[in-house]
Amino acid sequence: MYKQKLAINGERLKDTLERFADFGRTDHNGVTRLALSEEDRLARDYFRSCCEELGMTVQIDDMGNMYATLAGIENKPPIVVGSHMDTVKKGGRFDGILGVAAGLEVVRTLVDNQIKPQIPLTIVNFTNEEGARFEPSMMSSGVLSGKFEKAAMLKKTDVNGVTFEDALHSIGYAGDAASRLKEATAFLELHIEQGPILEKETLTIGVVECVVGMVCYEIEVTGESDHAGTTPMDMRRDALFAANDLITKVRQQLGALHSDLVFTMGRMNVFPNIHTVIPNKVVFSLEARHKDPAVIKQVEEIIQSLTKLPSEQGCMIKSKKLWGRDTVWFNENICHALEQSVQSLGYPFKRMVSGAGHDAQFIASYIPTAMIFVPSIKGKSHSEDELTTWEDCEKGVNVLLETVLSLQS
Repeated sequence: MYKQKLAINGERLKDTLERFADFGRTDHNGVTRLALSEEDRLARDYFRSCCEELGMTVQIDDMGNMYATLAGIENKPPIVVGSHMDTVKKGGRFDGILGVAAGLEVVRTLVDNQIKPQIPLTIVNFTNEEGARFEPSMMSSGVLSGKFEKAAMLKKTDVNGVTFEDALHSIGYAGDAASRLKEATAFLELHIEQGPILEKETLTIGVVECVVGMVCYEIEVTGESDHAGTTPMDMRRDALFAANDLITKVRQQLGALHSDLVFTMGRMNVFPNIHTVIPNKVVFSLEARHKDPAVIKQVEEIIQSLTKLPSEQGCMIKSKKLWGRDTVWFNENICHALEQSVQSLGYPFKRMVSGAGHDAQFIASYIPTAMIFVPSIKGKSHSEDELTTWEDCEKGVNVLLETVLSLQS
């Protein structure tokens, strides 16, 4: 329908991202903008004013999600683009907010060129994607998709005992359930990769075909405490030594499964945690992620087999599955549209998966959805060192623009 090749204004996109970064900018050029904080309110107010200047209608739902809509010629379900504005503590300038700023730049480009879309275009800002202030992460998209119960989420508290509901009202962004995102022609989320793959392979764009499945276990190793100086080595039931041996076996067996499998033991507690006492208990987490459910099943079988029998140190081992999620595959037609857009622009790209969770994975349960990744330098994210080049940001938004236009017909 749209024959001319449009391009966004890269300098304007940069200015917008830097303006958003001012709402919570840290001493080392990162951002702390926790969900429903004063910094979040200021960012929301700025976003709202930008949208209203463009002639968009802004609505807020009962979870504080924001929807800014540019009217279309036809009264059809909108094409929705966007992401989230909240950050972790001392996070970066690009995580989440790039997707929101991208939506703004797409609309500005259409308005600059006096193009009224055939299908309405909506920019969404999802509340509390990070879960850094109120757990769980992806809270509001989870409520929209029926994954979480609203009543339970409203009662969630931060470290100071403030509830999500009270915080939402305090910043003036408690809206109406009638405004919720219920249907759309498509949902597109542009996001930084948060990993090193695109940079390593010298690629500009990732067409994300899924968010990988994962499983998380808690492993408990129980031994016996004794004096660290008087108990002979062959008479000890040292829970930490046993845990160390178990971790080695886990690494060997999981490491041999599949090259794309990633697994992490990110939390460990040692008891009684006194340097003169032999540890009597160790509890640690073990999570694994992969797109193929058959590989995840193998992971679980290995964990269960390794934790059935006592250790060589005479310690007891048991495992408990904390939670898991299935791989969420994105809509193939939308992925194909993204691919065609990238090819038409001549950017180097690849199909890839997301190891991290995103609002898109919940929205995909009821709206045709796909994601675009742009490179993260050194794979850094959730830190003040997070960086994506302005050029790559611009190219990612051009892909978004091109895809939005292609989906209009």
